[in-house]
Amino acid sequence: MRLRRVTLQHFRNIAFADLTFSARQQFFVGANAQGKTALLEAIGVITALRSFRASDNRLLITHGQTEAAIACEIEHERFGASRVVIRLRTAGKEVTCDGERIQRLGDYLGRFPTVVFSSQDQLLVRGAPTGRRRWMDSTLSAMDGAYLRSLQQYHRALADRNALLKRGAQAKEIEAFERPLAAAAAMVVQQREQGAAVIGSFVSAAYSRIADGAEPCLFAYEPDALLRTEEAWSERFERARQRDLVFRSTTVGPHRDDYGLLLSERPARDFGSEGQQRSLVLALRLAQLAYFREKCGVEPLLLADDVLGELDPRRRERFWASLGSERQVLATGTRLPEADLGAWEVFDVASGAFAPRPEGPAR
Repeated sequence: MRLRRVTLQHFRNIAFADLTFSARQQFFVGANAQGKTALLEAIGVITALRSFRASDNRLLITHGQTEAAIACEIEHERFGASRVVIRLRTAGKEVTCDGERIQRLGDYLGRFPTVVFSSQDQLLVRGAPTGRRRWMDSTLSAMDGAYLRSLQQYHRALADRNALLKRGAQAKEIEAFERPLAAAAAMVVQQREQGAAVIGSFVSAAYSRIADGAEPCLFAYEPDALLRTEEAWSERFERARQRDLVFRSTTVGPHRDDYGLLLSERPARDFGSEGQQRSLVLALRLAQLAYFREKCGVEPLLLADDVLGELDPRRRERFWASLGSERQVLATGTRLPEADLGAWEVFDVASGAFAPRPEGPAR
């Protein structure tokens, strides 16, 4: 997949931008807070119609405006030349693909995959389980409408049960709301277990390439409870009901799942060196790339947000070799990348404006 043109209006601090790309690699250079990350964020929205930085679309609309717009022209392996237009409003969004209005998210998912490498990715190793769950949920949801529906059903049912717990409802009333919660929990656990097995194999392979086989790596699903049936989850929610009434919140369930990241059978968060943790973060993103490609048969766009300069030369060389020579890479930084990363189309970025450098080499 290749992004040939992107047009933005009222997106974050970008009033208007219309950029055309002819090469395989684009680099956006400028000081911080000028609009570089906002551009990658807008391009990333085409995958699952959500930002990799914010969960509320209202934050993506320029202050004082009522709508933000993203238009992309894409050269696609399966669909040929495609045009996607996304309009983000305070009350929702409107999406058209090749002039046809998208009515259901499930009909759109998986068409236009992107993978974002960000300096914030270190939190996937060092941070709380919430970040790892969100990363895994977004990865599975981007390619699987059935998983997205199960996850949405679970969180709706969870919100309903929590509302009853907060007002101290009777056991019979809570029990009635636990049935859909248990059914959705069973589906989420089954789908996470299957997805983690596939993605885990990709993580191990990618880490081995980047770290040159230095130590074994394991990505493992760590569920709150590995229960695969509605009946089993119903019993678990029932057993926890009295405690949950005290805490006024649901204390068990898939919303408490985690994913373990182990190096030589030890938690990378606690025992991994700085270099090992950075390698593991890159392996997670490369695994996401491989998963997207396997599920939809499309080569994802790679969005690298201010990460190239953070890698030491050996790790950068192995990482770059893992990307291959065909994938399109759009990267940002406060200074130009090293010469060993190849030729780039360069755009200077200042105050939400993008100026191509005529002398920038292309290939």
